[in-house]
Amino acid sequence: MPESPVRLLIADDHPIVRDGIRGMFAGDPGFEVVAEAGDGAQAVDLARALDPDVILMDLRMPRMDGVTAIRELARLGLKARVLVLTTYDTDSDVLPAIEAGATGYLLKDALREELARAVAAAARGEAALSPSVATRLLGQVRAPADPLSGRELEILDLIAQGTTNREAAARLFISEATVKTHLLHIYAKLGVNDRAAAVAAAFQRGLLPRK
Repeated sequence: MPESPVRLLIADDHPIVRDGIRGMFAGDPGFEVVAEAGDGAQAVDLARALDPDVILMDLRMPRMDGVTAIRELARLGLKARVLVLTTYDTDSDVLPAIEAGATGYLLKDALREELARAVAAAARGEAALSPSVATRLLGQVRAPADPLSGRELEILDLIAQGTTNREAAARLFISEATVKTHLLHIYAKLGVNDRAAAVAAAFQRGLLPRK
């Protein structure tokens, strides 16, 4: 029995780009373009309605940008894998997209064969990165981790004591939103995804005193 084609959603604010991407997959039985979106919000709506396997997502779009759309897709728990397809490969573009949950990141100058391989890999849940993006991420991994700031350590210590974000904000005379922002920076620096993991990692690295 032949495998089902990979169902694709294309999200890009330029119709000519969407047409070009659709054309690259036309006639290939391994892929089916199920819809096109002109911005991130429309991509999220279509993903909820159509449940595609892979979303080819541009980053800079009106109404809702690609990174925000990736975060929203993750929040909704949709199974679609996101493969970023964009013109930009700077750290300020690559890292937020990967941290938001993108499975892969390719540039728009990718060859058709490279794009097809990347989409197939993304559908399997495998990372697919253009060479320049892979080099940037390796550089980030190899670079020494940013140390936690004094404020971040204060917040982490309070979290370890079991305080809520609101309680930590009250103790430090800052807003709850600021506490949340510091927590996101802490997670990124420690390579974790939640409060418990952050506290565990901090103790493991000797960043917090054991009481």
